[in-house]
Amino acid sequence: MESIKLIPLEEELKRNPELNLSDIKSLREWLNKQPHLPPMTDSELALFLHSNYYRLEPTKSTIDTFYSVRTHVPEFFDSRDPLNDPGLEQIMKVVLNMPLERSTKDGYRVIYGALQDFDASHYDYTLNMKLFAMVMDLWLYTEGTTKGQVIIIDLKGLVMGHLAHFSPMALKKFLYYLQEGLPVRLKGFHFFNTNPVMDLLMNIMRPFMKKELLDVLHLHQKVEGIEAFNIPVDILPNESGGKAGPQRELFAIEADKLRQHRDWFLQDEKTKRVDESKRPGKAKSANDLFGVEGSFKKLEID
Repeated sequence: MESIKLIPLEEELKRNPELNLSDIKSLREWLNKQPHLPPMTDSELALFLHSNYYRLEPTKSTIDTFYSVRTHVPEFFDSRDPLNDPGLEQIMKVVLNMPLERSTKDGYRVIYGALQDFDASHYDYTLNMKLFAMVMDLWLYTEGTTKGQVIIIDLKGLVMGHLAHFSPMALKKFLYYLQEGLPVRLKGFHFFNTNPVMDLLMNIMRPFMKKELLDVLHLHQKVEGIEAFNIPVDILPNESGGKAGPQRELFAIEADKLRQHRDWFLQDEKTKRVDESKRPGKAKSANDLFGVEGSFKKLEID
């Protein structure tokens, strides 16, 4: 079993001339006054600072949100054992989420998602997001800062039956985390092989999306649509029209990485969470972050 090897701060300083030690020191002093937050390394602070374009106050907010969501959304962030969780084993047969080896023409790194099993009765949105979060954690912590990130989703196989496995609240929680908590510079969010089912899904998602996310979200009927955004189709797996290799083989490598880092995921769950009893001021709850779950009607699909 391996622990995640963070990019050393010295390397991050070389990569990012705008990153400076005085900001890291300032964040460290702030963190020391936040007893509810877990300990963080300088490399982690650099990752969050970079994602916020070196603005201190937004960085503090992102850090607090990152750990708060992970604490208050157990369905996405608890029981993340890649070797002994039946749910994770099942969802890894149904979907795949993985970083691609090659970048876009603009130098942005890509995370790719797709269905492997098109049977809608096998799909579980919550487990999909748990897997996505694990892949994203491993990717961010081992790669460190990058020029930007792009998410690309192949919707091949999406049918009306899949909609029954989404709830507005679950979508709201993920989109909140993506927009407010993840230390990424999201440069694009692309869906291709779209169909009328995605239009229905967008109607549910749109109220939870800020203008900044809507501005980088693009729907394409065909994969070639991504090329207008300096994303070569060749970087995708073969099944999506690319030349990166068979997606099952590529995802098998990513799944092995998750299993090799089992100890890190288990330790993260124990130590990288918020202690609300120590939060200065009023403790936060899931309702404070997301509103009352009962205010949403469950999706009913005929």
